Amino acid sequence: MNTHQTIYLSNYQPPDYEVSHIDLTFQLDEDITTVRSIQKIQRSQTNHAGQCPLILNGIQLQLMSIALDGTPLTEDAYVIDKESLTLHDLPETFTLDITTRIFPKKNTSLEGLFSSGSMLCTQCEAEGFRKITYFLDRPDIMSTYSCHLYAKQSKYPVLLSNGNMCKHGQTENGYHFVSWEDPFKKPSYLFALVAGDLLCIEDSFITCSGRKIQLRLYVEHMNGDKCDHAMKSLKKAMKWDEDVFGREYDLDLYMIVAVNDFNMGAMENKGLNIFNAKSVLAKPETATDNDYFNIERCVAHEYFHNWTGNRITLRNWFQLCLKEGLTVFRDQDFSANMYSESVQRIMDVRKLRTFQFPEDSGPTAHAVRPESYIEMNNFYTTTIYEKGAEIIRMLREVIGHDMFYKGMDAYFNEYDGQAVTIEDFIHVMASVSGIDLEQFKLWYSQAGTPTINVKRTYHPNEKRYTLQLTQACPSTPGQPNKKSMVIPCRLGLLDPLGNELPLTLSKDSTTDLSNQTICLNKTTETLIFENVETNPIPSLFRHFSAPIKLTMDYSDDELIFLMANDTDMFNRWEACQKLMNRTLLSMIKHVQTNQSFSFPGSIIEAFGKILTQTQLDQSFVAEILQLPSEMNIGYAMSDAGETIDPDVIYQVRLDVLQLIARHLQTQFKQIYDSNQENGPYQIDAQSVGRRRLKNCALYYLGQMKTNFDLVYNQCIHATNMTDTIEALSILTHIDCPEREKALQIFFDQWHQDPLVLDKWFAIQAQSRLPNTLQTVKKLMHHPAFSIKNPNRVRALIGSFIMENRKHFHTITGEGYQFLTDQVLTLNQINPLMASRMVVSFNAWKKYNSSRQYLIQTQLKRILQEPDLSKDVYEMVSKALDD
Repeated sequence: MNTHQTIYLSNYQPPDYEVSHIDLTFQLDEDITTVRSIQKIQRSQTNHAGQCPLILNGIQLQLMSIALDGTPLTEDAYVIDKESLTLHDLPETFTLDITTRIFPKKNTSLEGLFSSGSMLCTQCEAEGFRKITYFLDRPDIMSTYSCHLYAKQSKYPVLLSNGNMCKHGQTENGYHFVSWEDPFKKPSYLFALVAGDLLCIEDSFITCSGRKIQLRLYVEHMNGDKCDHAMKSLKKAMKWDEDVFGREYDLDLYMIVAVNDFNMGAMENKGLNIFNAKSVLAKPETATDNDYFNIERCVAHEYFHNWTGNRITLRNWFQLCLKEGLTVFRDQDFSANMYSESVQRIMDVRKLRTFQFPEDSGPTAHAVRPESYIEMNNFYTTTIYEKGAEIIRMLREVIGHDMFYKGMDAYFNEYDGQAVTIEDFIHVMASVSGIDLEQFKLWYSQAGTPTINVKRTYHPNEKRYTLQLTQACPSTPGQPNKKSMVIPCRLGLLDPLGNELPLTLSKDSTTDLSNQTICLNKTTETLIFENVETNPIPSLFRHFSAPIKLTMDYSDDELIFLMANDTDMFNRWEACQKLMNRTLLSMIKHVQTNQSFSFPGSIIEAFGKILTQTQLDQSFVAEILQLPSEMNIGYAMSDAGETIDPDVIYQVRLDVLQLIARHLQTQFKQIYDSNQENGPYQIDAQSVGRRRLKNCALYYLGQMKTNFDLVYNQCIHATNMTDTIEALSILTHIDCPEREKALQIFFDQWHQDPLVLDKWFAIQAQSRLPNTLQTVKKLMHHPAFSIKNPNRVRALIGSFIMENRKHFHTITGEGYQFLTDQVLTLNQINPLMASRMVVSFNAWKKYNSSRQYLIQTQLKRILQEPDLSKDVYEMVSKALDD
C-alpha cells in the first residue's frame, strides 16, 4: 500500500523556526562517525506564540543525546520516528545540542556522509543533510556554519569543509583536527565535507578587483597528471563570469574534490565543490574530446552556481529551475563562447529533443516548476535543467540582450543572500525592461512541448508574402487544457539564390518585429510581409529561438536548399534533420507494408557537396552528416502517430548508413586521410573539429567490410583516446577476430584506470551483435564491475538500455526483464539510481501491443516490491497511470 506523502507547492508555509548558526563537530571514521551539532534557533515571526512544534528532519540516524540550553532531555521530552524528531513547548530563542551516530560505509545511497574508496565525502542536495544530523533540512533555512573535523591523520590527512580554514592541529593517539568557518549564510544542501588521503594541485586567480583567489584541486595521488584541464577550465569560467555577468568570486579559497562514487556530475557546495571524478580528470591518453568538453562545461556550471544558486538560493525545491535552468543557460553560453556557437546550439538542442521532448510527452511530464512531488530527487530532470535554460534564452529574446543583462544585475543586487522564487526573478526582469511578463510565466507552469503549424501564401502581383502561425500545446498529466504562450520566433526569408530578403511587415500589422524576431502570443497570428520581390523560402525559429515543434510543408528540394544556403547555421542542420527524418520514416513505412523504396539520390548529392565545402566549420560538417539516432527516429514515428518499431528502425537506419558510405566512399576516404593528426594533441576548436570530421568519415567507412582493417589500425595505433574510442566503437558492431583482439588490448592497457574502463564496459553494451544482452549479464560478474558505483552502472546497464534500442526492445521481453532485475536490486542499494533507470519504460504505450504488455508486466512487478523506495514508486506509479 502507498504510504508515501505527496508534497504540494500550494501547501508551502514559511518555516516556524529559524537557525541562525550551526556548529558541527565530526569524529570521522568509515564505520561509525559521531556528529555533534549545536544549533542556535529562534521562533520565526509567524510562530511568535510558540504554538508550533519544532520538527527536525532526520533519517537513518542513531540519536545519542539531545540537550536544550545545556540541559539534557529525557526520552519523554521529544518524539522520534523514521524521518523526524519533534519537540514542543520551546522558548523564543534557544540552543539545541544534538549528538548522533551515522555509518558512512553502509550508506550505499551516496546521500549524506558516505564512503568512496578510502575517502569520506558528502552529498546533501536535495535532502541529504538529514542523514547527517537532525535539522530543518529545507532550502529557506539559511544559516552560518562552523565545522570541526577530527580524524586519524594517517588515514585522513586532508580534512575539508566549506569556507575558510581557521584552525588546525594535532590531538592524541595519532588524530588531528581542522576547523572551518563559512561567513556566508547557506541552506543545509550546500554543506560539504571531505576526508581522505588526497593530492592537492594548487593555482591562483586574480579577480577584476585585484584580489588573489587560491584555487585547489584535490584528487587521488595517482591522478595528479590529469588535473591541468580542469584547473584551466575553472580560471576561464571565473574570467568569463566577470566579463559577461560582472560576478566576482567572494571567498579567498575555491576547492574542487574528485570522487569516484557519486550520483551526480558534480555539486556546487559553497567554496568546496565535490565532483564525480569523470568531470575532473583528463589527459589525452585517457580522455576523449567529449570528456574534455564536458569537464570544462561542468566546472563552469558549478562555479557559476556561486551566484545563481548559492548567493541567491531557493525558497523551496519547487523553484529548482531558478538555479539549475539559469545556470545551464550560463554554462551553455560559456561553452558557445569557448568553441563554436552554432555547433554548441546543435548539441544543446539534440540533448533537449532526445531527453526532454519525450519527457514532456510522457507519463512523467511536469511543468518547469512542478506542482507536486513525492521524492524531490526525481525532479532533477531535463525539463528542469534544459527546458529551464531554454526559458531563460527565450526571456533574453523577448526583452532584448541589453535589458536582460541589466535585469541580471538588478536580480543579483536585490536578492543577494536570500531564498527566492521564480516570481521574484520575473518581477525584476519585468521592472527593468518595462515589459509585461505575466503571459511569459506560463512557460514555468504549463508542461508539454508547444507545436507551431505554419501556412504560407505568396501573392506575386502584390509582392506580398503571408505566414500564418498557429500554436497549440498537447494535454499532459493533470493539465488537459493549455493557454497560448509567448513564443519568440527569429526568422528570415531567402530568395532563390540564398540571399536574405528585407523583412517589412505590413502597416496594419500589430506584431512587433525586432532584430528579426517576433513574439507570438495568440493562438493564431498572421504575418504579412510587403515588397517581397520573389516567392521566398522561410527560415523559421532560427538558432532554435523557442523549444517548440515546427510543422510546415517544406518540400525535399526546399530542405536541401536550406541545408546549402541558410545563413543561420543551426537551421542548415535543422533542415538536414527534417529531411532525414522524413525520408527514414517513409522508408520504414514502405518496409512495414512490403513496398520497395529508393533512397533519394538528391540527399546523397547534398551530402557530397557538404563534404567539399572547406569553408565550413569541420565540427559543423560532422554534425550535419550524422543521421538521427534510433531513439530520435522512434520519437519522430510517435509524433507522426505511428507505433514505434525498434527492429525496422534499426534495419532501415543501418541500410541508409551503408548506402551513403558506398556512394561517398571516395570522399570519406579523402576526408579521413587529409585530417590525420599532425603533432601533439590539442583541445582547441580547430583540432577538435578536425578529429570530429575525420572520425565521422571513419564511421561511414567502417560500415563496409573492406575498411575493417582501417578501423582496427586506428584503434591500435591512435595516439589519443578520442581516436581510440571512436574506432573501438565502430569495431564493437563488427563480428570479426579484430574486435575481440582490440577489446582485450584496450582492457589490458587500461584496466587500472576506472574512468577509461567505464568506456570499455559502455562500448560492449552498445554492440548491435547478437547475444549482447548475454554479454552485458556476463560483464556484471566481471571483477571490475560494481553495482554500487554509479559510473559503472551508467556505463554498462545505462548504455544498454539507452543506446542499444535493438536489443533492449527485443520482442522476447528479455531486455525489459533485465532492467527490472537491476531496478529491484538498485532499489535496495541506491534508490536514486534505480528511479533513473525506470525512465526507460516511460514510453511503453508508444510500442506495439506485445511490447506494451511485456513492459506493463515488468512495471507491475516493480510496484509489487514490498520495500519499494519512494523514488522508484513515484516513477513507476506515474508510468502505469498514464
